[in-house]
Amino acid sequence: MAGIPSRHKSIFLLAGVVLLQILLLALQIKRDSEGRLIRVWTVGAFSPFERAGNHGIGHLRETWRHYFALQNASRENEQLRKENDELKMQVNQLQSKASEADRLALLLNFHKSHENVPMLGARVIATSAGTASATIVLDRGSKDHIKKNMGVITPEGVVGKVVEVYENTSEVLLLTDKDSGVGAMLGTSRKQSPVGGAGEPLLVMKYVANDDVVNVGDRVVTSGMDKIFPRDLPIGTITEIKPGNPFKSIRIRPSADLERLEEVIVLLTLQPLQLNPETEPAKPSASVATKPAAETSKPPVTGTAAKPAPTASVTEAPVPDSTNAAAVKPE
Repeated sequence: MAGIPSRHKSIFLLAGVVLLQILLLALQIKRDSEGRLIRVWTVGAFSPFERAGNHGIGHLRETWRHYFALQNASRENEQLRKENDELKMQVNQLQSKASEADRLALLLNFHKSHENVPMLGARVIATSAGTASATIVLDRGSKDHIKKNMGVITPEGVVGKVVEVYENTSEVLLLTDKDSGVGAMLGTSRKQSPVGGAGEPLLVMKYVANDDVVNVGDRVVTSGMDKIFPRDLPIGTITEIKPGNPFKSIRIRPSADLERLEEVIVLLTLQPLQLNPETEPAKPSASVATKPAAETSKPPVTGTAAKPAPTASVTEAPVPDSTNAAAVKPE
């Protein structure tokens, strides 16, 4: 290693002596508030590095703490999500039970107001899958005295008629089916004209002449001439009238909600009955909500099945004295 040139030795020596002198002075000089000068210099020189180190370590510490906090929060969120899903399912089940209780209460009230009419409650267990036909399947069949061409209704209005009967089930053709039809008449003018389905939610009233007075909002009821439904059962309300050649085009909205059927009533007779306008869906009450399960599961008690007669004059089937509000509750 090359030595320091002799002409520069004196310069380095002088610099070393000056630096040493400065350090000695720094050790000797003392400030009242900050201490010795050498300490002030040392602190000032190393403070930036200390602050940078503390900041980096603090950042790493916070990051590590947040990582574990996020892990715990993630587990807590997952648990809360599961509990929330379970509560939603419970709410949906309670709402479904409350809705079913309202529907059954409406059927019970309907039966109470027509205790002398043989009828049978049934539950809808299936619906037609395709668009070619509109049918439903009931959990009642021939063993329950169900026969073809018996009328099916709800407290709101006409639903359809039985077209197929099996031992434990039966098939019902809805009014909206394009092959369906019912004897009908206008509720005000009593003008008779058949009503049929068109394969869509609205019904069609046929053979109404252009000079006949028909208004939007008029009620359409059964005429009883088809020997399936008693007279004056609600079919629907006129929603659209268009002139045609030679007959008017009249469209009717069904009174019964045919797209949300769950429980229905099968009429075992052609005996006339009236759906009271004041009959409304029962509101949930404590008496309904707290009804014992054993009571709500009673088997239906109905009158003796009466075969539909070919004329409007039929013999009413006897109804046992034990007929009560459970008579129309589906099993």
